Amino acid sequence: MKDMSAKATIGLLSLAISTFAIGTTEFVIVGLLPTVADDLHISISKAGTLISGYAISIAVGTPVVTVLTGRIPKKALLLILMAVFTLGNAFSAIAGSYELLMISRVVTAVTHGVFMAIGAIVASNLVPETKKGTAISILFTGLTVATIVGVPLGTFIGQHFGWRATFVTITGFGFASLIMNYFAVDKITRHDETPTLRDAGRLIKNPRIMMAFLMTAFGFGGTFALFTYLSPILEQISGYSVGAISILLLIYGVALAIGNIIGGRSANQHPVKALRWIFLIQGVVLLLQMWLLPNHILSVLSVIILGFCAFMMSPGVQAYIVTLAEKLVPSAKDIASALNISAFNIGIAAGSALGGVAVDYLTYLDTAWIGAIMVGLALGLALLSYSLDKKQKLF
Repeated sequence: MKDMSAKATIGLLSLAISTFAIGTTEFVIVGLLPTVADDLHISISKAGTLISGYAISIAVGTPVVTVLTGRIPKKALLLILMAVFTLGNAFSAIAGSYELLMISRVVTAVTHGVFMAIGAIVASNLVPETKKGTAISILFTGLTVATIVGVPLGTFIGQHFGWRATFVTITGFGFASLIMNYFAVDKITRHDETPTLRDAGRLIKNPRIMMAFLMTAFGFGGTFALFTYLSPILEQISGYSVGAISILLLIYGVALAIGNIIGGRSANQHPVKALRWIFLIQGVVLLLQMWLLPNHILSVLSVIILGFCAFMMSPGVQAYIVTLAEKLVPSAKDIASALNISAFNIGIAAGSALGGVAVDYLTYLDTAWIGAIMVGLALGLALLSYSLDKKQKLF
């Protein structure tokens, strides 16, 4: 955080704590599915829709709510979102049926998406122009720490004290984040133009913007084609026990956090320029898994390099879409950020689905080359985008 003011650093850390709570809410339900299903008297598959429903709500609800709340000042909107997020988790804790729990998950999912979109704008406004990538990577670090600490902690609490206790704990984190954001985040100067649905249409019709969205979806989808099934791969292919897999996933999370920070720093100048080599490395790493994962010892290296590459692209694609929108459709910067969060989740859904096809009809290791193809498409889009940026002198 060198060259950042103390106030900006505190503000970014406050936002990161918020995204920690948000990330824990999204992913902790994976470890709680059996407990939730048993308590609510539903099947595991039906409980699983609490995860897919969450992702769909982010993808669909984020751009719509961003437009509807466009006139609200950024800091005030962040506070409102965190307040609704906190109430949504409190409602989850007391939900007495599957339907009520799903409603609370939908509410928190929409606040999740909009907070990440607006948070990226706020984070980039807290620092100099040359530090935008780093600022956004700090915002995303909250999500990575959630996978390292929040999800295992939330799962432990749920298994020992009941799944409702997990949501009570997240509610506490949400309330703490609300207070911290109130004091730590500066007000952001309001822009003259307010985003509209027409602006959203202009974004979708702009081929350069759509290329950036597809780049996000393919890049993130490539990661999740394999990551979704990493636990059973480590157990059935690499030969690790359930206890050892927990440790390996912790190592994965630490590597993920490091890669996220490095990706943010590399995106400070020209994000898509850095994304070219990030996607290239990610694709090669995915292909290597077909030879590394079957080896009990080398699979440790697999976990490290997979984690390192997993979120490295995240700050870059988010910084790029915000910067690109500022130049091509200035009034729609907020919506562009929101739609990119939707692209993340569309990528997660697509990658997981394609990985599932491989698991059902091919083998677990085939998820690696499927993921590599998706990342290869992202690389192609990054190369084309960089070439067009130079030709059009956008950067």
